[in-house]
Amino acid sequence: MRKKKWMALFVILAFMTSLIVPKASAETVFQPEKFPYKSMQIQVMPEFDYPEDWPSRDIPSLLVGMYGTITNKSGQDYDGKIEIPVPAKDKGFEAFLVAEFPEKDKPEVQRPYDVDKDKGVVVWKPGKTIKNNETYQFVIEYYTQSIDVKDQKSFTYEFTNRAETEQLGVVFYAPMNAKDIQAEPKAQENSKNEYGEELYFYQYKNVKSGENLKYSFAYKKTGTESTMEAMSKVKPPNDENHSGVNGSATDQVLDGNGTGTKDTAKRPIIGIGGASIIGIALIIAGAFVYLGMKANAASTAKRQKQTKPQVMKQSSSKKEIKTMNVEAKKELRKKLLTGKIDQETYDEEMKKLI
Repeated sequence: MRKKKWMALFVILAFMTSLIVPKASAETVFQPEKFPYKSMQIQVMPEFDYPEDWPSRDIPSLLVGMYGTITNKSGQDYDGKIEIPVPAKDKGFEAFLVAEFPEKDKPEVQRPYDVDKDKGVVVWKPGKTIKNNETYQFVIEYYTQSIDVKDQKSFTYEFTNRAETEQLGVVFYAPMNAKDIQAEPKAQENSKNEYGEELYFYQYKNVKSGENLKYSFAYKKTGTESTMEAMSKVKPPNDENHSGVNGSATDQVLDGNGTGTKDTAKRPIIGIGGASIIGIALIIAGAFVYLGMKANAASTAKRQKQTKPQVMKQSSSKKEIKTMNVEAKKELRKKLLTGKIDQETYDEEMKKLI
């Protein structure tokens, strides 16, 4: 009789355990539908630059950057891992950077990550718990060797949305000196920036989960010079809006001195907050900020060595005051480009410096 009682108790405990354990593990399983995107900005850049370990310049590089802001709608705080879809099985796929923006007005923080090729996702764990109904910002950067080279250079880019997205922007950068550029479907807008680079824009609102977006892009270009190399040879306009944009493109990336105009036009800003609208001159400066996030040891070390500028002593000299205002304007432009302030705040602060 006692043996039967113990057996019955064992069965009950086993049954209760089977109910409890799945519930506990489910709390840390990432469910995309419960983390909709407030915004997603995708930048597709053929032959924009080459990582140091690229196998050959005869193989064109395709750089893709994804800037996302997701909202925790799971109904509880989440301390598990994030999974974002990437074309992990594409030829030469190489994840290059995963970073998050945990604090306002603070730089990005890189996170260790894994690539699950079977599931086609990049996986990482945020630095801290994502509170219920709070947002989480991240950036993913990767390269592929998926550009086909024949009479022309061509590739396809495909993105399948796994969660509802409030605002989605896709920007294609044609390589510098490219000709006979073809983009399908036809871009909603396209323009040429001050450096002669063709840009193609797609903007969407309220994208449903599971919706597939597919693009084809083709162009002709001789030589293997990257866009960054070509732009480093172009002298920026010599005006107040471009003061501080000197030297090579790499120097601008590391120093963070990108600037832009105050003219407004319907263009997506590069970086976090993909639905923001700003002048076309900010596009190229935004690209410099974007590449400043690159996860190579040299740039990381250089950023860490940089010190904060010392506060200048007050002076009645008009010349010194003017210099202080110029520096303050540069700092405001940098904050606008990196998404640390919005256009309205930028305009208000600029008025104080006039």
